[in-house]
Amino acid sequence: MNPSASGWIDKFGHLVKDYHELYDNFDELYAHLKNIGFIYGINVSIPEFIHPEHPLSEDEKAKINLLTALYFTYRQKSKTVTFSSFLEEIFEFYNQLGINKISFLNKILTGKKTSSQLEKLIESRIYLDDNVISKNFNSIITNSLLYIDVLTFKNYLELKSDPKKHAEKLEYITINIIYHTLSSKQKNKTDAKLAQLFESSLTFIDSTQDSFDGTYRRKLINNFTPRENTYFLDVACLTVWEDQSLEYKESEFIFGIGKDLGIPSEAILKSIEEVAVFFEQNTRQIPHLKNNNLAVQFYDSMSKIVNKLILRNSKRLQKELSESKELVALLSKSTVKDLTEEEKKKVQNQLLDIFKSIPSLAIFILPGGAVLLPIFIKLIPKLLPSAFDDNRVDE
Repeated sequence: MNPSASGWIDKFGHLVKDYHELYDNFDELYAHLKNIGFIYGINVSIPEFIHPEHPLSEDEKAKINLLTALYFTYRQKSKTVTFSSFLEEIFEFYNQLGINKISFLNKILTGKKTSSQLEKLIESRIYLDDNVISKNFNSIITNSLLYIDVLTFKNYLELKSDPKKHAEKLEYITINIIYHTLSSKQKNKTDAKLAQLFESSLTFIDSTQDSFDGTYRRKLINNFTPRENTYFLDVACLTVWEDQSLEYKESEFIFGIGKDLGIPSEAILKSIEEVAVFFEQNTRQIPHLKNNNLAVQFYDSMSKIVNKLILRNSKRLQKELSESKELVALLSKSTVKDLTEEEKKKVQNQLLDIFKSIPSLAIFILPGGAVLLPIFIKLIPKLLPSAFDDNRVDE
């Protein structure tokens, strides 16, 4: 399955049909989502029943994990539901949530198929609204508050209440807990990055200093479900532990929040231990803890972008390459020995001609696009064996 190509939601539906009983209840689903990082807003892996055809980026994992969380939340409602009924329900949910902003052009391109339109909606939820320059020079950052969608969807299924109002309440409490948790500790650079990450992920409320007046503590008491309270506590524990330490003052604050939420001390300790284990196992994969210089960030980010573009256009690229036998021969030669200056020039010119024929690869023919050619050539071995439809469903 390729979550960056069209048809991935239908492929998900085909794969998940044999795993309907994967989670016995919502608590079991929550525990698994925590293990793979979705609850913490840091997606380090995906459910085992999904077998990607290529290494997934963090945003692609987030897409799969969000759909998994939403689908199995819906499954808790009724064990006899179909995937098509889930698609209709989740599409209507996002419509009422105010996320259903598909342009007229996108409707023409995707057609009337619910799964195709839902792919656009989920993509709009995953990526933070940022400018192109920022995205090029920094790793593409994903929405860290996606689990609020799941909690809101659960509330929507159970009460059929206004989902937008409930999402606003959840975001208000979550961002206040993050802010006041950070205030309870000695701040460092990663704290600032974490705060910025969460604030950028807000969708339904504005983050202003006026909102952080401490009154949120009164709203915690008896206003939310036990599962929502558990999420609030886990976010607080994540916030204090991201520097991999827990001072006495921070601990006192966490236990105070836990008490307001009505959570027993044993459960609070367990939440702290679980986030500690998560950080210990996944520190190297956590984006905001990386302090790469700009050059490294640029190369890493562009590698991810180029990799996606290549995989998305693998069929067309292989066809174009197969018609240019000299280019393939030169690329093969470059893997074992250095090319001459004349040969390098031939490779560059022929590659640029190929990119002109595929609109989504126009990035290569922009001024400075030649900088990306070494990245493309580096990824050629990954391209050639993958020239098939990753999301094709065999009947």
